[in-house]
Amino acid sequence: MSKIMKIKSVSDYSRYLGHTAQHPLVSVIEYAEVSPIRHSLNNYSVYGIFFHDKADIDLAYGCGKYDYKSGTVICVAPGQIGGKEDNGEQVMLTGWALLFHPDLLHGTPLDKKIKHYSFFDYSVNEALHMNETEHGIVIAIFKRIKSELENPHDDLQNDIIVSYISLLLKYCQRFYSRQFITRKLSNNDVLSRFDSFLKEYFAEGLQTANGLPTVSACAEHLCMSTNYFSDLIKKMTGESPG
Repeated sequence: MSKIMKIKSVSDYSRYLGHTAQHPLVSVIEYAEVSPIRHSLNNYSVYGIFFHDKADIDLAYGCGKYDYKSGTVICVAPGQIGGKEDNGEQVMLTGWALLFHPDLLHGTPLDKKIKHYSFFDYSVNEALHMNETEHGIVIAIFKRIKSELENPHDDLQNDIIVSYISLLLKYCQRFYSRQFITRKLSNNDVLSRFDSFLKEYFAEGLQTANGLPTVSACAEHLCMSTNYFSDLIKKMTGESPG
C-alpha cells in the first residue's frame, strides 16, 4: 500500500521540506533553498502550483509519463493526489512551489473563478511546458509573492497575495492556450485517434447498448484527463466535445 502524506495545511508541506511557512494560508518555497529533498506522495487539501526546472525525476501517472527535465508547471487542487512515494532517494530540485489554502480566497472574486481554471484537473503528463519568456514571468510572480510574505502582516497583505495568485493563474491559462497551438502536430494526432475511436465505436454498434460515448470515456481511451481533452478539442475545432 502506498504511503500518502496528507497536506491539510500549507505548513504540512513546508515542514516536510524543512521550510518555515510565514503565513498560515500561503507558502512559497524555492526548492534550491531546501534541496536535496525526499519524494512524497501527497493528498492535498490545499491548492498547489509547482514549477520545476532542470530536475531529473520521472513520474508515472495513469497511462502517461511525465518528466521534470524542462521548465514546467503542474497545478493541483484540494482532493487530488500527486507526487511520488518516498523511496529513500534524495533529489536536487530547482524551481518553486506555491501552496495556498481555499480559506485565503473566501470573499474574493477568485473564490468562484478558480473553479473555472480547468488546468487544475489536468493529469501530470499534461503539464504546462513554458518557453523562456513565460518562464521569466512565472518566476517573477513567485518572487513577488515571496517578497510580500516577508513583509509584516497588515490588512492588505492577503488581498495583494490573492491578486498575485489571480495574475499567475491568468498567465497559466494564456500559456496553455499557446501550448495547444504550438503542439499542433501532436494534437492533430489526438484528433485522428479520437476520430478513429468514434468510427470504431459506431461501426461495432456500441451506441445501441451503451448509448453515445461520453466525453470522459473518449478522454480515458486517449489517456487524457477529461478537462484537458475537452479544452484541447475546443481549442482545435472551436466546438466542445460534449
